[in-house]
Amino acid sequence: MLCVRVWTRCGVRYRPWRRNASHVGAARLDLSGIYPPIATPFTAKEDVDYQKLEENLQKYDKIPFKGLVVQGSNGEYPYLTEEERVEVVKEVRRSLPLGKLLLAGSGCESTRATVQLTAKMAAAGADAVLVVNPCFYKGKMDSRALIHHFTKVADSSPVPVVLYSVPANTGLDLPVDAVVALSQHPNILGLKDSGGDITRIGLIVHKTKAQDFQVLAGSAGFLMAAYCVGAVGGVCALANVLGQELCELERLCRSGRWEEAKVLQQRLIEPNAAVTRKLGVPALKQAMEWFGYHGGACRSPLQPLTEAETQLLRRDFSTNGWL
Repeated sequence: MLCVRVWTRCGVRYRPWRRNASHVGAARLDLSGIYPPIATPFTAKEDVDYQKLEENLQKYDKIPFKGLVVQGSNGEYPYLTEEERVEVVKEVRRSLPLGKLLLAGSGCESTRATVQLTAKMAAAGADAVLVVNPCFYKGKMDSRALIHHFTKVADSSPVPVVLYSVPANTGLDLPVDAVVALSQHPNILGLKDSGGDITRIGLIVHKTKAQDFQVLAGSAGFLMAAYCVGAVGGVCALANVLGQELCELERLCRSGRWEEAKVLQQRLIEPNAAVTRKLGVPALKQAMEWFGYHGGACRSPLQPLTEAETQLLRRDFSTNGWL
């Protein structure tokens, strides 16, 4: 029998959600594992460099990732046109081995644009879409607005939807009550939480345990802690550089080898912070070059690291034994 829910959140009564044929995949897709949110290489003229992208993909194929996230924050998606974003997903889909998942970023500021881009990402080969919350009018993005937005996207999406909360970039967390409400939607599969608040992650896991809802840590710096409170995996920028090591940390956590996991986790905290909140995407791309990947320059207006920043980045990797 079809699942029908009638519910009220934030004083608004929403129409029933019905699980239909296009939503069956949401119940079956297992997100558990490690995903690098891949970088987008550019040529000297700032065009997408598909040859270098393909070479990176060939190297990632040798690492036991569950899949790849394409057109996330580390892919510089705000600086790509819609056509470029879709074409990158198509290129990755062509190269990605069977059995590995492709999560594509389809979040836009308006609900209408997000619905349209989500359909295009599904047609390009995405197994699921990663949808960041709108934030330009962040003062109005309360639970009521966000529940409405994600509901409309999930209702129309041909593939499962993963919510994406990245307060460092958007300026707001997805409210816990909104996440809990949305977890009931048959086509909303889970959440990538990049905020780093472990009590919040644990609370979301606890409050959604009656649903088929999966939480992914959004950063390598708190991956072990997220596993401890019930996360199923991670989408970690550092996996672009230390992918094998992040997969090893996942293996240790899932097998309950917490002492070994703790030692490895501690060595990952500083390099992870360097390529995320401290120095950002330019640092991630520089580190990729050191580890044999194609990172290269960012698309303007992002600027390359200064010499002092490069030295700081190298120190954060070398003092932890990675360089």
